[in-house]
Amino acid sequence: MKTSLITGATGNVGLAVIKALSENQNQLNIVAGIRDLEAEQQKLSDFKISLVKFDFTDSSTFENAFSNCDMFFLLRPPQISDTKKYFLPLIAAAKKSKIKHIIFLSLQGVEKSKIIPHHKIEKMIVDSKISFTFLRPAYFMQNFTTTLHPDLVNKKRIFLPAGQSKFTLVDVSDIGKVAANIVFNSAKHINTSYELTCNEKLTFKEMAIKLSDGLDVKIIYISPNLINFFLTKIKEKVPTPLILVMIMLHYFARFQKEPKITDCVKSIIGKEPTSFQQFISNNKKLLTQ
Repeated sequence: MKTSLITGATGNVGLAVIKALSENQNQLNIVAGIRDLEAEQQKLSDFKISLVKFDFTDSSTFENAFSNCDMFFLLRPPQISDTKKYFLPLIAAAKKSKIKHIIFLSLQGVEKSKIIPHHKIEKMIVDSKISFTFLRPAYFMQNFTTTLHPDLVNKKRIFLPAGQSKFTLVDVSDIGKVAANIVFNSAKHINTSYELTCNEKLTFKEMAIKLSDGLDVKIIYISPNLINFFLTKIKEKVPTPLILVMIMLHYFARFQKEPKITDCVKSIIGKEPTSFQQFISNNKKLLTQ
């Protein structure tokens, strides 16, 4: 029986992967790698899985976490930007521990920009000669239940410097289903990459209209200039590194080609991906409080 280590196990994506894997748990041993066993184990109490201490910033945790594992679901914690310092020893430890396959949560369009940390990590994995699958998701719909949630609920607005740029989107639950399918059918996905999107491209103005209709609340979209955006978020006590990530993700999209829609989700899980309207309907309570 395969054993798979899931990092970021208590985050949105990690939980979605574990949930999807658990539906076929008789075929797999699931090990959740978490930084603080005592503080975070409650979040995983609904699943019949093993827990192991795993800390990206502490290489002494790698060997035990990888012990007896065949596969490794890897994501980059957003606060870790020094990929060489943290990910080179991590991937070296995975290779030493005989990990056979790494599924890496990357980023749509990553191959076009060498400055993005995900690009560097992908190269490290390729250079390691460990079999891999790169998942390159579009804009997370769950950003509206996390990073964008305070503005949405408290001010009934989307406040981002994205102009009229169009974004592809994906529901994190679909990422989890794709990852689980790859774990169970890894031989079909060796050394491949997939861009994961739903079937629509939307501007944030269009997203605001859909949110207004789905939530029965008037949501407006405001696209501030960079100075206004930065100062507003500073006043809201948003950490500066997160503000810079938000600028990179939303403002720089103005100067890039529109991302493409793909059929990768359907081709892997056999079902149409979740639409933004479905996401709103499924998460109405989360999006309004």
